[in-house]
Amino acid sequence: MNQPYPLQLSEQTRSQRIAFIRADWHGDIVENCHASFLATLAERDFDTEQVDTFTVPGVFEIPLQAKLLAKSGRYAAIVASGFIVDGGIYRHDFVSTAVIDAMMALQMEQEVPMISAVLTPHHFHEHESHTAFFREHFLTKGREAAEACLQTMENLNQVRKLSER
Repeated sequence: MNQPYPLQLSEQTRSQRIAFIRADWHGDIVENCHASFLATLAERDFDTEQVDTFTVPGVFEIPLQAKLLAKSGRYAAIVASGFIVDGGIYRHDFVSTAVIDAMMALQMEQEVPMISAVLTPHHFHEHESHTAFFREHFLTKGREAAEACLQTMENLNQVRKLSER
């Protein structure tokens, strides 16, 4: 996959840590995002040992985990991945809105970027064609999340350098 534009990582960005939170509901699908995220970081010469992975039961647990990680001061960015499907019991779009809104508020409050690969398909049925489609789609989302994460970290480092002048 080609980058939309060349990204040269500074040594400061290369030395920073990233937290990756993955929801384990439909973990066989969500794992593809995580694997693709790490592979893309490695392709961009970012040491994947700088990534700490945290697993939560479902997407609803992501915001609290992200808040605790952000408050630790240890991470330059936090990436979250999950799969929200319509289980017929509650409206999955409400869960999605709650999680994404919480992540947005959290990044503004803590000033730590929150990169979302939390997906909410309109239709998902647990048969092989949908499962295969979303496994592949999460590979794409992992690459996109890695690119967004690295670019955001690099941009923030540049802004910090400007403010030090």
